Amino acid sequence: MSNASDGWQVGPAPGHGLRPRKDGLFELPLHVRRPGRASLASLVLTVVEAEQLHAALCYALGDEPAPENAPECRKPIRYPGGRQKY
Repeated sequence: MSNASDGWQVGPAPGHGLRPRKDGLFELPLHVRRPGRASLASLVLTVVEAEQLHAALCYALGDEPAPENAPECRKPIRYPGGRQKY
């Protein structure tokens, strides 16, 4: 979760990953906190915006080694109990 100087925090919503929607868009649920309040919001992306974000993150990570438990790019993550997350 990232912190802003005025106390706001934004990060991935626990237990909710990026998911494709029926209208061809992608939705990333976010957990938004500010002093005294917490709520959920969604970042909705087109395929082009998702690709741009993906490229920007890859570029920003640069030569950082991937952690041992990091999933391979574009492959689903399988969790116990059959749940799948991307």
